[in-house]
Parts: sequence; structure tokens; C-alpha cells
Amino acid sequence: MATITTKKLFTVDDYHRMVGAGILSESDRVELIHGEILTMSPIGTRHMAAVDRANRLFVTTLGDSAIVRVGGSVRLDRFNEPQPDIVLLRPRDDFYVSATAGASDIFLIIEVADSSLEYDQGIKASLYAERGVSEYWIVDLKSGVVMTHSGPAGMSFRTVREYRRGDSVAPQLLPTCNVQIASLLP
Repeated sequence: MATITTKKLFTVDDYHRMVGAGILSESDRVELIHGEILTMSPIGTRHMAAVDRANRLFVTTLGDSAIVRVGGSVRLDRFNEPQPDIVLLRPRDDFYVSATAGASDIFLIIEVADSSLEYDQGIKASLYAERGVSEYWIVDLKSGVVMTHSGPAGMSFRTVREYRRGDSVAPQLLPTCNVQIASLLP
């Protein structure tokens, strides 16, 4: 007799109840992707430095034009609550205390890739495109490039560009925020 197995997918509400019950803690490096709780890569010093540099750059450049969220989650749907390295959000007076930020609140998601490039280019890019995130950047620390993804269409982005030191780029929804690529790389 054949045994049929199925996965138990967790919802965002299940995920948060696990934190409340002490199964997961706020300090656990996990995120909910397609209903599965995934462990994220450890953060090294180069990764931390890149996130800190980007945080300072966007906070000082954007001021009140956007909320800069570092390492926090965004709720994309019932089964997906990733924790990008940096998210630029539409400003809200309550800083999203009354409702979790979703795809329509996002100006830009940035993932810093040191050991996670394949994951960020594959699963994360597909997820962000499919859920309608308008723009997604990957800061590739090993290659010293920033890959920008825009124009979500199905499970991919229509436009992917690569920028190097010496180049500059602005997020599409924040065109006055001109970013020197070198400023994102440690």
C-alpha cells in the first residue's frame, strides 16, 4: 500500500503564534517562504557593513520620503513573510504599527548577498516578482555589483540590469535618490 505524504504549510498567523508560544524567538534567523520556515544564512562582517552603509545612505538621502527598514519582515500574502536586508517603505505616521507592510507599501527591497546569491537570485527574486514588488536590488558582495530588477511579470522581472563601481542608479519610485554603487559596497 502506497503512503501519501503532504507538507504542512504554515500561514503567517501560524508563524507568529510560534513566536508567541516560544517555539521560535524574535532572534531566530528564519523567514516564512511559501509556507515553509526557512533558516537564513549567517551574517558576516562584510554583509553587516554593507547593510549598515546602505541604511545610512538611504536614511540621510531620503529623510521623510521613505521609511528605511533594516532586517524587518514584510507580509506579501498569507504564506510569505520574508525578512529582506533593507526595505524602503511608503511613509506612514504610525510606522506600520497598525498593519504589517505589504507589497503595495514597498518602494524597493534590497538583499545583500555574500553567501546567499543563488537564493536571492532564484527563490527571492521569483517571490518578489510574483507578489508584485515593483523593484528589487541584489548587492552581490563577491562580484562587487548591484543587480536591479524591475517590472514584475509573473514569476520574474522584465528588466534586470547590472551596475558596478563608478555607476549610479535611482530607485524607480524614488527618482531623486541617486545612489552611487560604490556606496553600497564595503
